[in-house]
Amino acid sequence: MEGKNILEMKGIEIQFPGVKALDGVDFSLRAGEVHALLGENGAGKSTLIKCLTGVHHMDAGKIILDGKEIKPTTPQAAMDMGISTVFQEVNLCPNLSVAENIFVGRQPMKHHQIDWKAINRRASELMERFNVDIDVTRPLSHYSTAIQQMVAIARAVDVEAKVLILDEPTSSLDENEVKRLFAVVRDLQAQGLGIIFITHFLDQVFEISNRITVLRNGHLVGVYDIKDITKLELVTQMIGKDMNEIFNMKRVEVKEGAKVLVKADHIGTPGKVEDISFEIKEGELIGFAGLLGSGRTETAEMLFCVDKPTKGTIQMHGAPLNAKIPLDAINSRMAFCPEDRKRDGIIGDLSIRENIALAVQAKRGFMHPMSRKEQDELANKYIKLLAIATPDAEKKIGELSGGNQQKVILARWMATEPNLLILDEPTRGIDVGAKAEIQRLMIKMCEEGMSIIFISSELDEIIRCSGRILVMRDGKKAAEVPGATCTQADILSIIAGEKKGGATA
Repeated sequence: MEGKNILEMKGIEIQFPGVKALDGVDFSLRAGEVHALLGENGAGKSTLIKCLTGVHHMDAGKIILDGKEIKPTTPQAAMDMGISTVFQEVNLCPNLSVAENIFVGRQPMKHHQIDWKAINRRASELMERFNVDIDVTRPLSHYSTAIQQMVAIARAVDVEAKVLILDEPTSSLDENEVKRLFAVVRDLQAQGLGIIFITHFLDQVFEISNRITVLRNGHLVGVYDIKDITKLELVTQMIGKDMNEIFNMKRVEVKEGAKVLVKADHIGTPGKVEDISFEIKEGELIGFAGLLGSGRTETAEMLFCVDKPTKGTIQMHGAPLNAKIPLDAINSRMAFCPEDRKRDGIIGDLSIRENIALAVQAKRGFMHPMSRKEQDELANKYIKLLAIATPDAEKKIGELSGGNQQKVILARWMATEPNLLILDEPTRGIDVGAKAEIQRLMIKMCEEGMSIIFISSELDEIIRCSGRILVMRDGKKAAEVPGATCTQADILSIIAGEKKGGATA
């Protein structure tokens, strides 16, 4: 049950060089509530949380926890006060056991030695509390992302937390895993824990939250009871614009007489893609739809030579694509923005300038290094073109919001001037405004002659952007359907095997 305010943040102000990240922001959290903290990338959500957890020090304002003013100076100090955080990327040690991960740094001792029996027993009891039946002595890496997320939450609440911050906890989970996580959240809520929930999934906000606080450009927009606001109203508050204005974009129409750029003929690789054939014309935006594991990403990786097909042929401009490694694909004027930008895209400790220059430098060869002047010109060009929110090109990419990181990766590949751009989940984990910007950019690039393969789990954006949609199931092409006339229900029926759709060879 919801109770009194367990946390109050009043008049929080934080100034960074050239930007006021938070300007007099208020936030409150009640005991026993799930409070969603929402806003576009760059709205101030992460800054507010980092202020609460002692990463950033506020220039003005105060924080009151359980009736007492606190001034956390480090994340450990915040944790000692009862403020625990579970981040989007599980920051545990995969080589250690589940039990070790839960108790690392605070192991129970016996006779001046670590009491392993007590650690394993207490870890098992804790996981059972979350209805997770696993062997806690096995390495964390043995278990799925969902289980790892549960372990991170178990560690967070076992330190006698009063406030639990969940930062994008569901971004890597499937539907059943989300249900399992939410059952745990409701249990913690019933025990009186105050939970701050940060996510880009609005359906989940309305499923689990009691209240919503919306930030925009470092300012507090409003605080709403979940029953008093609709999704459309919420998005309008987050963006500051009408939804129709945000997504009022025209689908790409392939120009009459456009030549075939890429033709894949019965390509496949064992255990990943059985057999698939398709072609892409110049200036065409084709969507790849299907469940995780359906073969969408694997097909894209075959085109880009991440995983060379063991059968079939690929032609580009009517000639065989003689590419063996991704660098060959780059030299053939292909580009590939991978699904996991944190793991395969950004290099967090490098600057925006260095991240943008990477692919051009690789294409040129490291015997011909780009001059600093060339790098600066390239970076500044794309910072302006893509409206990347940064004071300058020297800011580390790891310090940017998710949407701006995605723009930098897009800039990296756009700078190679590709004929074919493969975008694998380019809008995952970013807010609706940044999604609309990226979708508009895709359409603009196609209108200028580039061809794009757009892979997304969000069927509404696949339909909104794609001229043609290739639906995959179990490593095969189930159907090809026109984006202009198909519906989400049509695609779901094809994925479920209930409808064949307009299948083509």
